[in-house]
Amino acid sequence: MTVAPSPSALAPAMTGSTEPVLVDVTGMTCAACAARIEKVLGRVPGVERATVNLALETAEIAAPGVETSLLVAAIERAGFGAHLRDTAVAARRAALERAAEERAADERRTLHVFLVAAALTLPFLFGMIPMAWGGHAGWLTPWFQVALATPVQVIAGTRFYVGAFKALRGRSANMDVLVALGTTVAWGFSLAMVLIHGDHSHGHLYFEGSATVLTLILLGKLMEARAKRSATAAVAKLMALRPDTATRVRDGVAETISVDLLRRGDLVLVRPGERVAADGIVTDGASELDESLVTGESLPVEKRVDDKLTAGTINGSGALTFRVTAVGEDTTIARIGHLVEQAQIAKAPVQRLVDRVASVFVPVIVAIAILTFAAWWLVGRDFEGALIPAVAVLVIACPCALGLATPAALVAGTGAAAKAGILIRDIEALERAHAVDVVVFDKTGTLTEGHPSVTDVFVLGGAADEMLRLAASAQGSSEHPLARAFVAAAKAQGLALAPATGARSLVGRGLVATVEGRTIAVGNTALMAEIGVDLRLFEREIGRLSGEVKTVVAVARDREALGLVALADPVRAESAEAVAALKAARIGVRLATGDARAVARAVGDRLGLDAVDAEVRPEGKTALVERLRSQGRVVAMVGDGINDAPALAAAAVGIAMGSGTDVAMETAGITLMRADPRLVPAALEISRATWAKIRQNLFWAFFYNVVGVPLAALGHLTPALAGAAMAMSSVSVVTNALTLTRWKPSADRRR
Repeated sequence: MTVAPSPSALAPAMTGSTEPVLVDVTGMTCAACAARIEKVLGRVPGVERATVNLALETAEIAAPGVETSLLVAAIERAGFGAHLRDTAVAARRAALERAAEERAADERRTLHVFLVAAALTLPFLFGMIPMAWGGHAGWLTPWFQVALATPVQVIAGTRFYVGAFKALRGRSANMDVLVALGTTVAWGFSLAMVLIHGDHSHGHLYFEGSATVLTLILLGKLMEARAKRSATAAVAKLMALRPDTATRVRDGVAETISVDLLRRGDLVLVRPGERVAADGIVTDGASELDESLVTGESLPVEKRVDDKLTAGTINGSGALTFRVTAVGEDTTIARIGHLVEQAQIAKAPVQRLVDRVASVFVPVIVAIAILTFAAWWLVGRDFEGALIPAVAVLVIACPCALGLATPAALVAGTGAAAKAGILIRDIEALERAHAVDVVVFDKTGTLTEGHPSVTDVFVLGGAADEMLRLAASAQGSSEHPLARAFVAAAKAQGLALAPATGARSLVGRGLVATVEGRTIAVGNTALMAEIGVDLRLFEREIGRLSGEVKTVVAVARDREALGLVALADPVRAESAEAVAALKAARIGVRLATGDARAVARAVGDRLGLDAVDAEVRPEGKTALVERLRSQGRVVAMVGDGINDAPALAAAAVGIAMGSGTDVAMETAGITLMRADPRLVPAALEISRATWAKIRQNLFWAFFYNVVGVPLAALGHLTPALAGAAMAMSSVSVVTNALTLTRWKPSADRRR
């Protein structure tokens, strides 16, 4: 029978405490929304600090002694949805799933709007072709243009009008304000010309400008939505690692209950293959656990009485009973998730460069347009005569090129990167990657293959292939990583394995089985001593292989030693080239791993790394990244495991190996789609190139404004010429961005 938690067990506390309060917020569309919520919360008496993260849609509020209901009410009064974070495992997971579904639905809606807008805008683009050569698209009549542009303005423009309203209500001006203002003026003036002059209004219409601006900027919004959706996916993946139920033992009776009902001191049974439900200490049994998510160690770890267990780790072949020491948000896996969120909140995305400029650019352009109208009115022009240069100012300032600058470069750069196997997830990663001066690598699965392989086979007077065949046959049914390495090595040599019977796994020592009527033992020196196998003839070789930081396994047949097999997690063939490329770019290279010091030093020496940090837990990796950042270094963290997620989030740039866990990939700003460390320097290279293009595009976008706005204000540019200049700025931006499509990694160009 499964026991579910009662509602009271899940009810969040409604009174303040010394710990910051986490509130989930809905309805935010831009950075101005986040800024407004922070201002509103800051005015609540007792609030010491409020940090709102747009990507995670959370508000972290330090307000000791303040009722949480007051904080939620303040956010709701500002026009947003809010509810206190529920920390119960099942409820939290359900909330994350709902949020993911809502984001996916919003992304689908945006995609549908974009497709409609793109379909209606295409005729304008075709019509601009003859106009570029001084011709005229006769089929693009004024009323046909109205029919095409008006739905785009209404359907695609709505989100920008809403965003602009919220930004202005928060006393700020963002990209939405610029888009709404420019497109509305271009569309509104054109519509007025059609209403006044009808079919004779050619030359006074700028519908193509308003429609193109909205459509292409909507494409940029789609890309932002995709990056935003992935921001919370990392925490959702972490939550999925915690089981929903646990087997609690009371008075010798086992019952299945919700993990939310576990309390410190409870006894819990973990059967073979199950995930551990909470942190605890083993009270009975012995087994081996996969702890790679916490330590990064690729090999299972032996667990006996009094050893510590970590929630989310996977039990091996033995049953364990443990006493719970931490539950819910206090478990290690929950703290890793919290570290990921904290790191992302702490480095909340900086205001987009165009938004920062827009906060000044918008009021300046509006002021110039008003002054232009007033000046021409005062010198004797009629209303239309004064309005035309004012409209020309707003049209040439219409942010088509400004809106294209970032998405055009992102599309070209990320497309070229994707061809090379590099997935760039967001602009913040690009912005920071160009300045990276130190790369911190995880070891297992990043610089190494991530699984043990047979490296040496040593025999005295016998056949090495025969010994390997017997050892692999004995372990044929075992799921232990070392056993799989034996089997893989035997199959690679084309050896035919024999069936094994009576296999007995001896935790922490090895395995004994019967193969072809003979007793085959495969294990460490402790097992050999236990069953009476003499290894004195192999002592020198054992010492040599152990000195090379390899796992040494002895093989015996009927208590007679046959030989030794050495295994290790091999360094990837591409790792040395990757490190050399980074050093050539004057970027420091470090190693941070949860593995043993001797193993870490061996890898560091082989690859020529600048520094090695071993036996580092997840919080230690995060601390290392923070320490380097405090020294003024711009850090890129490269990893593949759940244990790397907090450091990936804390680093200026997180780079995940595509062969790693979903959590690592969702946390990182850049994902390598192939398990090739050489893609790390390539990722930094394309990031630098893409960010350079964004800066160049913004320069060209503003260059046309700096030159064109004064000319328009002085009456030297008609709205038609202003529209042409605006189109030319877009052409410059797109052409410049397209040069990125020819990019290839330096390593590929040298081949």
